[in-house]
Amino acid sequence: MYKRVRLKDTVEVPPEELGDVSPDRVKRLLQDKLEGRMDEEVGSVVSVTEVHDIGEGTVLPNRPGVYYEAEFDAVTFDPQMQEVVDGTVVEVVEFGAFVGIGPVDGLLHVSQISDEYLAFDGENQQLASNESARSLGVEDAVRARIVTKSIDERNPRDSKIGLTAKQPGLGKHGWLEDEREKREAAAGE
Repeated sequence: MYKRVRLKDTVEVPPEELGDVSPDRVKRLLQDKLEGRMDEEVGSVVSVTEVHDIGEGTVLPNRPGVYYEAEFDAVTFDPQMQEVVDGTVVEVVEFGAFVGIGPVDGLLHVSQISDEYLAFDGENQQLASNESARSLGVEDAVRARIVTKSIDERNPRDSKIGLTAKQPGLGKHGWLEDEREKREAAAGE
């Protein structure tokens, strides 16, 4: 879920930039420091949007810069347990598909995609069913539910988000559209 939040953090202004401690300069320094980082409380910082307040600078011993506490607005992405998300398959591997949901990827394990058995087709980078014409490949749009979440603040790329698409209303968008058309055709008979 994307959120707009008000945060406080400390930013170091290097000596060569001390002549211009403006909100724009502090915003750029905050963007360099925070954007793309993952935090357990607020999620992944997508963008620092506006600086509201810059405190008094503090000089630390043996440090060349001056440290300022700033209050600012940021857009964050914080995936919630049981949240239904739409994403795009970015990679298919033997054990499932990685789905891009916002700035992070979640794993849709092969056992959580469909009740049908899906075999890995490495040549075509897809998981394909032997029972029907269903397949899931790179660039396919998917709706899934977040079922596990393990955030690694030090290495955001090592964070793990587990997804499922086996519940009604979840799965590849094309499959959901096919099911809707079948229901409408059956209702019209």
